[in-house]
Amino acid sequence: MKNRAAFSGILFIGLGLYFLAGQMAIPLLRFLQGWPALLAICGAALLGQAYSAREYHYVFPGFLLFGFGVELLLASAFPSWPHGANMFFFIIALSFLAGSRKQKSGAGFGAFFLLLAVVLTFSGRGQPLFHLVQTGLSSVWKFWPLGLIVLGIYVLWAKRR
Repeated sequence: MKNRAAFSGILFIGLGLYFLAGQMAIPLLRFLQGWPALLAICGAALLGQAYSAREYHYVFPGFLLFGFGVELLLASAFPSWPHGANMFFFIIALSFLAGSRKQKSGAGFGAFFLLLAVVLTFSGRGQPLFHLVQTGLSSVWKFWPLGLIVLGIYVLWAKRR
């Protein structure tokens, strides 16, 4: 980090709010207690650094930490908030897509994780569109993790060439 002013400033403000939440009995600040808030604070600090100092390689980790932290905070505060693996894949997809806007790479991974999030969101709910796909490919669906393994091996081998 060349200029750490944005990172340090946002981190100090966030940590101040975090520790103030532990000291005070204000219900709004109690929402900020716990490790998900720390994830969101660190992610916000990285995003502030990325955009203020034009160090765009911090966009992906900042978006990822901030997204995971906010997702976990909202899931704990609101019982009806959607949570599960599909939401984490959605946050990963958004992180790749946000990072690819400035770095010009990663959009393919973002599209892949977005597709995976959509499939995981709607596959278990009996939607008519996915019902046809599920019945036709039910035996293949059991082995979809093998596709990820093969894709990972291919990416590792393609990088070595």
